[in-house]
Amino acid sequence: MKSPSIEFSFTPVNNHRLNALCGALDENLRRIEAALEVTISRRGEKFAVAGARGKIEVAAKVLNQFYAKAGADLSVEDIQLGLVEVQRGRLVKQTKEDVNRPANAVEAVTLHTKRADLRARTDRQAQYLQQIQSHDITFGVGPAGTGKTFLAVACAVDAFERDLVKRIVLTRPAVEAGERLGFLPGDLSQKVDPYLRPLYDALYDLLGFDRVSKMFERNQIEVAPLAFMRGRTLNHSFIILDEAQNTTPEQMKMFLTRIGFGTKAVITGDVTQVDLKAGQVSGLVDARNALHGIQGIGFTIFQAVDVVRHPLVQSIVTAYDAHTRTRRG
Repeated sequence: MKSPSIEFSFTPVNNHRLNALCGALDENLRRIEAALEVTISRRGEKFAVAGARGKIEVAAKVLNQFYAKAGADLSVEDIQLGLVEVQRGRLVKQTKEDVNRPANAVEAVTLHTKRADLRARTDRQAQYLQQIQSHDITFGVGPAGTGKTFLAVACAVDAFERDLVKRIVLTRPAVEAGERLGFLPGDLSQKVDPYLRPLYDALYDLLGFDRVSKMFERNQIEVAPLAFMRGRTLNHSFIILDEAQNTTPEQMKMFLTRIGFGTKAVITGDVTQVDLKAGQVSGLVDARNALHGIQGIGFTIFQAVDVVRHPLVQSIVTAYDAHTRTRRG
């Protein structure tokens, strides 16, 4: 039986938009095919989309939307993030939490950063941004690729630009696959840098390399391993604790009690990627159980459908979750 198909054309044709839409050797079309499970063929400005009825209608709308945006070149990131938003729109009612949430439950949050296109791509990302702005302590828990760390850094940059805080403090437990700081070469800064590279990358993207370098020189950005936070009280700061699943309950309590006046803290982590010794309780899991429901502390629990990286990342996270449940069951 022949698959349903839709045929359409972009007229009058704009060759620049058409080339940007299709990409080199039609690579953008191949990405759309893989993500939406359709087949796209074209001859010049004429397109044909084949596949399941609901999917070909979505694919046709996506092609029209990307064509309208193609006044400037479309990057791989533009295509992938656009597809994430489309797929999220189709998956949004798959969980009980989302079914019961009103459509207008979370308002859009605007952040002041170098990235004009920065915005929440999923409902939970929007909830996460709103919680960071309205809570002094916010936990972002979920799988890789859901934007937990990047959005936390974006909120820190936004708070600094608005003069709501005087400095940004980045910290992370120095425990990765059994290694600790003492095993690494170099001085303290050189030992810590590899662990904080994702945070640096986000800062460079949101502020630019030169601006970040100057802020480091002025101590407006500070980095430190979690162990060096003991005994301090941080006022008028935006603190990000990344990879918090590798803290112990004692370290988590120590960190949370460092918070002073005018300070916000965001704690991010993935409880499925704990690198602590066997039998050790994760401070992130412990905090989630102990602190849930306390006024002033927000929790956002991301799911696989919130992944905003390469489309395969969402499939990988989902497959590992299913594999883990099967292995335990």
